[in-house]
Amino acid sequence: MRIQSPPRAVLATALLSLGACTVAPDRILAPAVLAAPVSTAITPGTCDYDRTDASLTSAGWAKAFDEPFSTNLSKWTVWTGGAFNNELQHYQASNLQVANGILSITARRETVIGATTPFNPALSSFDYTSGRIESITHFSAGQKTPNVRFAARLKLPAGYGMWPAWWTYGDQWPTQGENDIMEARGNLPFEYSTAYWYGRRAGVNQVANSAVTIQTGTSLTECWHVYEVTWSKDVLTYYLDGEVVDVKSGGMIPNMFRKQQRLVLNVAVGGNYFPNLDPSRIQPGTLLVDWVKVFTR
Repeated sequence: MRIQSPPRAVLATALLSLGACTVAPDRILAPAVLAAPVSTAITPGTCDYDRTDASLTSAGWAKAFDEPFSTNLSKWTVWTGGAFNNELQHYQASNLQVANGILSITARRETVIGATTPFNPALSSFDYTSGRIESITHFSAGQKTPNVRFAARLKLPAGYGMWPAWWTYGDQWPTQGENDIMEARGNLPFEYSTAYWYGRRAGVNQVANSAVTIQTGTSLTECWHVYEVTWSKDVLTYYLDGEVVDVKSGGMIPNMFRKQQRLVLNVAVGGNYFPNLDPSRIQPGTLLVDWVKVFTR
């Protein structure tokens, strides 16, 4: 369903300088995003849902990327340093583990000194660590592949302050667009949000009214679920366990056609996604990832 959102502020991200001028690839989340409209229907979801590739290939989809996390992270780059949005974590490789066909991204309470961001080498102190990976391969909905489908099977971390995300974006942000397939708060295990962002100039988002909160009837932290989006020229269609939960159309979506985006999985700690964050309540947790796949048609 398409849920209409109330107006919210246009967002921007700062320019950071490291040698040449570089645009930070994360967005600054304004407080209004915390009040994203809630879908009027509860999506039941299916606990421990999984799906065979045949259900998509039989419908004409061709698999363009397959990550079963059976060996290593050679298809990904690992983010090292802090991030944006007033998040509290330092991202580092030691918080990522691949074992038994599962990627674990674990947030920990520990004090480290590290780069403020990968774009700002100035050292900062962090009270938490976590992990973030980005695919080396980029994908695009364009003339040759007018439809792209991003899918991941995830079990989300529980606990206040946990901000897991499954999303795509490209440099320079937001000129290639950003697609938030799943963002959640660990203390709210029956809801997550979708959104997209785009701007014609680096560092300036032009999209308003895109965020929607999806309510579920099945826990996102106790069960595995499959989170997907199909990206076409004019429409973004979001799925939970094979069921459509949100459709966004028009707006700036056509401007993203032919743009290049990479896949991202991460667990942030705290940040602007939590209203009136109380650091004393933070409970670190782990995002589990079974697989990530991309299909085109």
